[in-house]
Amino acid sequence: MRRFYYISDDLDNLEQIEHELESGGIARPQIYLLSNDDVGLENHDVNRVASFLKTDIVHLGEIGAVLGLAIAALILLVAHYSGIAAEVSWVPFIFLAIIGFGFATWEAGFIGLHAPNVHFARFEKALAQGRHVLFVETDPADEKSLKTIVKSHPELERAGIEVTHTGALMTLLRNWEKFRNWALIFQGRPSKQQ
Repeated sequence: MRRFYYISDDLDNLEQIEHELESGGIARPQIYLLSNDDVGLENHDVNRVASFLKTDIVHLGEIGAVLGLAIAALILLVAHYSGIAAEVSWVPFIFLAIIGFGFATWEAGFIGLHAPNVHFARFEKALAQGRHVLFVETDPADEKSLKTIVKSHPELERAGIEVTHTGALMTLLRNWEKFRNWALIFQGRPSKQQ
């Protein structure tokens, strides 16, 4: 999948664009709005980026998990090759390996909680100026619809494209949205799109 970024100053226009994208067949979970104007976002029907996703907690947490696996493996290898595990037992070393893994993952995630998301860092200046970033996750079938809609909004400033590996997640989120809308209609409540 590819992620397309656009910058704009107008939340009303971005809300309209999001609704056009949804009408054009791009599911709501594929469209996000990143902004520092939380009050403005509350007053608009847009799919905004969750606050924890504005941080780098996920990215650094993954790095911490890899580091934690290395630490756990090192603890177990030292215990095995030193012969201590055979004399004492494996239990304390297994617990120590689990603690090492957990601590590395937790600490890296904690550091990531205080750092901006690596994908959004390039937009910090625009966000500080009160601008808003729209990004859309697309597969090849959605790109034509996206380009057609964006072409009709020349005020949108293109801000880049990147390749993502979120295809499975986007499929899951699209199906969840369909199920959610079906369940709301089944219960007699209108879905958000009605």
